[in-house]
Amino acid sequence: MNKYGPTRGDLKFRLTFSIVGLAILTGAIVYRGWPTGPGGWEAIGIALIFFGGTFLWTLIKLIRKDHPDGL
Repeated sequence: MNKYGPTRGDLKFRLTFSIVGLAILTGAIVYRGWPTGPGGWEAIGIALIFFGGTFLWTLIKLIRKDHPDGL
């Protein structure tokens, strides 16, 4: 158990935020199609790393119950 760090409620918010971000990214790709230039791929890559990394990190913390007692 981690004495310091985000509470369970904070982790749930981060998980929801990352799921919504990944859904918006997916929706943008479906609506606009795959990018043709390097700028589009860069934007997709950065968004995927940010939202995907946040999703995985938060999910692992919640599964391990590695958060202080909170909400």
